[in-house]
Amino acid sequence: MIETLLISGVLLAVGMALLLVKVLSRKDGTFSSQHIHDSKPMRDRGIHCVMDQDREMRSQHRLKINN
Repeated sequence: MIETLLISGVLLAVGMALLLVKVLSRKDGTFSSQHIHDSKPMRDRGIHCVMDQDREMRSQHRLKINN
């Protein structure tokens, strides 16, 4: 049991250290955005965030009645 906790703690510490190295090595000290709308290749393909796509679909079909 204690062995598993120690291994988990070491893995977490290594992961945090690697994240720290990444943040310190970047000139502005931040991670790049992970949002779809901030990605130029996604925008070029016409792919949007699911929230934006849902909003678009609801506005296009708001007067449509389904049977």
